[in-house]
Amino acid sequence: MENFPVVDMGNLNNEERGATMEKIKDACENWGFFELVNHGISIELMDTVERLTKDHYRTCMEQRFKEMVASKGLESAQSEINDLDWESTFFLRHLPVSNISEIPDLGEDHRKVMKDFAVELEKLAELLLDLLCENLGLEKGYLKKVFYGSKGPNFGTKVSNYPPCPKPELIKGLRAHTDAGGIILLFQDHKVSGLQLLKDGHWIDVPPMRHSIVINLGDQLEVITNGKYKSVMHRVITQSDGNRMSIASFYNPGNDAVIAPAAALVKEDESSQVYPKFVFDDYMKLYAGLKFQAKEPRFQAMKAMESSSINLGPIATV
Repeated sequence: MENFPVVDMGNLNNEERGATMEKIKDACENWGFFELVNHGISIELMDTVERLTKDHYRTCMEQRFKEMVASKGLESAQSEINDLDWESTFFLRHLPVSNISEIPDLGEDHRKVMKDFAVELEKLAELLLDLLCENLGLEKGYLKKVFYGSKGPNFGTKVSNYPPCPKPELIKGLRAHTDAGGIILLFQDHKVSGLQLLKDGHWIDVPPMRHSIVINLGDQLEVITNGKYKSVMHRVITQSDGNRMSIASFYNPGNDAVIAPAAALVKEDESSQVYPKFVFDDYMKLYAGLKFQAKEPRFQAMKAMESSSINLGPIATV
């Protein structure tokens, strides 16, 4: 089995740049995932985020999770459970308007550090989008501009904990799905594993690595690249011991952003635009009810919506 792609971003500034860009390109085309090291976010900041997030779970979330498990009788499950996930979560919104001040039970130090972390992740996301543009032969800033819409991108963080599960063979931490949005940046537990992606019909572990950021591509990048890059099914399996922390930040298009294959990636001499054109918020409304199903019917549904209106063709290169 091939090794999971790990990209050292420090090599973008030396003679290894060409090989590093090729590694990112291969990961986007063949994995939909890669792991970043030397990404520029300070280790001290990451350690503080991890410490405060784990403290918050223990003091504010753990008992609630245990009560939920008891109320649903999950510990005595005898058959596979397919309608819920073994996870404890809360959501932070950063852009276009932050809601961090409104989240109950977060200490002021925790709020501040999550704001600081989000600023760094936003910068990293936008750098990565430009690296993808470079590999795709698109003008620098193209993806950021498409994502912007009229009010800027949507950017938020899902903070999750996956507690020990007495029936890991029956309950998933998070059921298999592709991500609806743009580019996802994950700070995951370096001790407790669980994240897996589907590649060539096999579930492959995404290796825990201290202070790394795991990147995966969402459905919107598959559409914009006309299928050159793929969003990939992934899941979280539960463990019988150990609590897994997951902080996933989603840099997504704005609600009114128009998503379609980039004109530069659609061959002019043939009908090769295989993905639809749509408004991002319309896709999200469809995704909400179909998250844990295959992505292809979602694309087909958006294509049907497109064909029932005026077909304006692919977005021109910015």
